[in-house]
Amino acid sequence: MLFRRRKTESLGERVRLWLWPRRSFSRSLQYFSKRILRLNATPHAVAAGVAAGVFASFFPLGLHFLIAAAVCWLIAGNLVAALLGAAVGGNPLTVPLLWGASWETGKLILHHHVTHGPPARLSAMMHNLSFAQLWVPVLKPLTIGAILLGLVFGLLFYALTRWGMAAFREQRRRRLAEKTRLRQTGTHDVGSAAR
Repeated sequence: MLFRRRKTESLGERVRLWLWPRRSFSRSLQYFSKRILRLNATPHAVAAGVAAGVFASFFPLGLHFLIAAAVCWLIAGNLVAALLGAAVGGNPLTVPLLWGASWETGKLILHHHVTHGPPARLSAMMHNLSFAQLWVPVLKPLTIGAILLGLVFGLLFYALTRWGMAAFREQRRRRLAEKTRLRQTGTHDVGSAAR
């Protein structure tokens, strides 16, 4: 194979690179942003896809990609942009922050229905995995907070991505027009010199 590694990476190395990139986080974010900006879709579709991915990142169930795909389909977004948005927003470094923010926001909204701190029997509920017992004290505040924060940040990222797509495409259009103009004037000068 042409672009194959000489030494294959172990599973542990791949997991480490997924959690902590080889170069830096800023380089990885630049890669993802360039990848999103270069998608061949309308600015609305790409921005809606990113917003769906960001929205899905706040949910506590861990089904970010499925939620992102469903929301993306509902709002006519780009699926690749939604999956990239969910991958960037739902990584292991940001998930605890997003879930904590969702938990606190849900507690603020349901201020008189939720006790402060985790429920006393959380470990027993998790051991039994009783959804009915987990819903009110844990999952309800997480879900309500995730919906509210997901909508707010999804709309924010929609606006940022749509603006970025418009600016990127305008800059690319100008650059291509300048290249075309230079090519035409360069060809015209060479042709007139030959006469």
